[in-house]
Amino acid sequence: MLNPGAKLGPYEIRDAIGAGGMGEVYRARDTRLDRTVALKVLPAHVAQDPERRQRFEREARAISSLNHPNICSLYDIGRQDGVDYLVMEYLEGETLAARVERGALPAEQVLRTGVEIADALEKAHRQGVIHRDLKPGNIMLTKAGAKLLDFGLAKATAAAAGQGLTAGPTESKPLTGEGKIVGTFQYMAPEQLEGEEADARSDIFAFGAVLYEMATGRKAFEGKSQASLVAAILHKEPAPISELQPMTPPALDRVVKTCLAKDADERWQTAHDLKLQLQWVLEAGSQAGVAAPVVARRKIRERLAWALAAVALLAVVGVGVVARQYARRAREMSRVVRSSVLPPENSTFLGVFPGMAVSPDGRRLAFVSRGANEKALIWVRALDSPSAQPLAGTDSAFHLFWSPDNRFLGFYADGKLKRIEASGGPALTLCDVAQVSAGNWSREGTILFGPAATGTGPLYRVSAAGGAPSPATKLDESRREVTHRWPWFLPDGRHFLYLARSLSSPENNGIYVGSLDGKEPKLVLREDSSAAYAPPGYLLFVRQGTLMAQRFDAGSLEVAGEAFPLAEQVRFNGVARRGVFSVSDNGVLVYLGGATAGPAQLLWLDRAGKQLGALGDPGFYGVPRLSPDGARAVAYALDPQTGNADLWLYDVARGIRTRFTFDPAIENLPVWSPDGSRIAFASSRTGQFDIYQKASTGAATEELLLGTEAGEWPASWSSDGRYLAYNRQAPGAKTRYDIWILPLFGDRKPFPFLQTQFEELGAEFSPDGRWLAYFSDESGRQEVYLVPFPGPGGKWQVSTAGGARPQWRRDGRELFYLGPDDKVIAVPVKLLGSTVEIGVPQPLWQTTPPPVPGRHWDAAAGGQRFLTVASSETGTVPFTLVVNWPTELDRPR
Repeated sequence: MLNPGAKLGPYEIRDAIGAGGMGEVYRARDTRLDRTVALKVLPAHVAQDPERRQRFEREARAISSLNHPNICSLYDIGRQDGVDYLVMEYLEGETLAARVERGALPAEQVLRTGVEIADALEKAHRQGVIHRDLKPGNIMLTKAGAKLLDFGLAKATAAAAGQGLTAGPTESKPLTGEGKIVGTFQYMAPEQLEGEEADARSDIFAFGAVLYEMATGRKAFEGKSQASLVAAILHKEPAPISELQPMTPPALDRVVKTCLAKDADERWQTAHDLKLQLQWVLEAGSQAGVAAPVVARRKIRERLAWALAAVALLAVVGVGVVARQYARRAREMSRVVRSSVLPPENSTFLGVFPGMAVSPDGRRLAFVSRGANEKALIWVRALDSPSAQPLAGTDSAFHLFWSPDNRFLGFYADGKLKRIEASGGPALTLCDVAQVSAGNWSREGTILFGPAATGTGPLYRVSAAGGAPSPATKLDESRREVTHRWPWFLPDGRHFLYLARSLSSPENNGIYVGSLDGKEPKLVLREDSSAAYAPPGYLLFVRQGTLMAQRFDAGSLEVAGEAFPLAEQVRFNGVARRGVFSVSDNGVLVYLGGATAGPAQLLWLDRAGKQLGALGDPGFYGVPRLSPDGARAVAYALDPQTGNADLWLYDVARGIRTRFTFDPAIENLPVWSPDGSRIAFASSRTGQFDIYQKASTGAATEELLLGTEAGEWPASWSSDGRYLAYNRQAPGAKTRYDIWILPLFGDRKPFPFLQTQFEELGAEFSPDGRWLAYFSDESGRQEVYLVPFPGPGGKWQVSTAGGARPQWRRDGRELFYLGPDDKVIAVPVKLLGSTVEIGVPQPLWQTTPPPVPGRHWDAAAGGQRFLTVASSETGTVPFTLVVNWPTELDRPR
């Protein structure tokens, strides 16, 4: 091995990047041109083997005759101190072999990569070079496209025939043994195995095996020994691609089957012919096929399309009815099919905006459901099966998203971003993060995620293997952007969609395309909604409760024509600006109906969660807060279409309400003054949240208490009326969310109270004003803590297994908080001068996950009654499943 810093001619070794039977490969620097190159080195002891030296020289001659964008370039050759070396183009990316280990590639990527490699083979064959070792390990996937590598076994077409099998007994041994044939067994044509001369059609056979593996994630030919593998190649046919991946274009089966013909005369005769076939399938899309050869495959596709619809209806209308209604129409392949998906028996979908995601291959649906045991888990249902399976270890999961190979699910829970195998297994933590909006996973293994539904900040990126997250976008101050959210990767794995929002300048809200390379983002659509990309080239988003589809070129990043309606009355979270829908790569769409969630109700509950009565009429409410005397309540009421919210006052005894704020922005998070005469609240009217106050009679004008370049919102008012605790988030600040104090006397100069690199939120003054409860993610998950005010002093952890959003009982004897499973928890507390005694937490009652974060309940005096927000929906509103939805857009209009 060569050490870093060593030189071969003008090339300085940086590090080793590979080794094998033909020598070693290093990353090096060309000191003359100051560029990074790859050095393939044949050490002196290897060069003594005539066969290996001949192979090394053959590779140099082969590559030197080729100049093609999809073939790794040869820059130079050299020899120093008995060491021969090739200087080649340095490629950043991964081998196709490594990519296929994660599962099948999407059909579009299979075809695009196939066209590139076929074009490279055409160039080589025209130059009289046969590769003879074409396999996934010799194809590199880079940002610039596929690259064909390793011509060490290449030969000129005028050379003598290749070596045959060595005579001798047939051994049944593992496939790791060194073979006697030139090439790699799984990808060798029958004529090579039989000792005949390899020609261009032998490369085409190998390429067919590579295409098959790309499309299915499985090798075309397998065996437990060399003998059984050779027998499979000579005598067996691999299962049709369409049986393993039913949504692939039917014509791809024909293309690959022709490549894998046992008789070389029955294959595509040139790489040029094969390239043209692949280009045609790519351009024709998912319906590409030829009538006679694909009848069986078409029936398979029909059965799957109708199975998705029919089986999804089993739980609704029964097996017999489904059979009668759908079997007779199974031949209508292009028919758009709609059906319903209900939650599992004795369970409900979670919340009014339930988390769900359909897999990229359109075969499975993941969703969050709460069972009879009140535990909320991720469930996975194969769409051709009537049953779903829960995934243990996914308690309190939100914001589901699939890995591109359909193997894993990403989700957020307990202050962490996690992943789990969709078939079950342990959940692995990827990174700590207080709150997120939905994530998205690229084929290159990068996960993007954004801030919480009501949070501010850019998108972040983290490796799918885990690590420290880092910003992936930057807020544009010129557009007064406050948040980027809802990322969605485009097919190239580098560009992605996201929603950018400005609360003060809504005309700047829109769907943008960003890049992992940090390039300037590009506005795609002036729409205020999450968006998803779906092949063969559409953007899906929600406009006024209607799911729209807009033609979009993922290469030029341009939209075309007008948007078409796909479905009406699609559930839309007006605060988070997200539609409840999910789309696969192959024409399967799932969405939740009802353009808005059913109205909620303010309810009185006892400590066991028993309903004691209602307050007011149903509406879209949140964050109720009782006045100090308990006679009144204040809560926000949401306009679900515009996303705006205003505060309303309630007379508890009479049950009537009056409007308290009127600005066309978001007013939220009310806090009563200790005497009940004023209400402080947050408003977004200036572009970020500032703190205002207003007399609780509603008669006086609003007063700006605090407005800076940061976002601030009130949390708690001290019992003596002298201090207001509030949360602060400064754009770009390293300290994230902090707790600050605003004195309401003197010069009113605010000061930081808790300011660390972690998130501190939800400050609550104790009734005597001497303690402050809050929650923080400093331990890696959110927990509730107590500290003395104004300090200094110690710190006590109140929660034991995760907690957030604390509230004091009015007499200071208990703290209530929200547990990680959305249950309200009560903890006895004794305040003893400079110390405290904390009792054992006791769960009280189960809350319903709200559409936006916040404490959507408030304890009355004595801690025996709670005013809370409860959805009027039961959680059994079904998802709508649509199969083959792009067909609807292809109809004449």
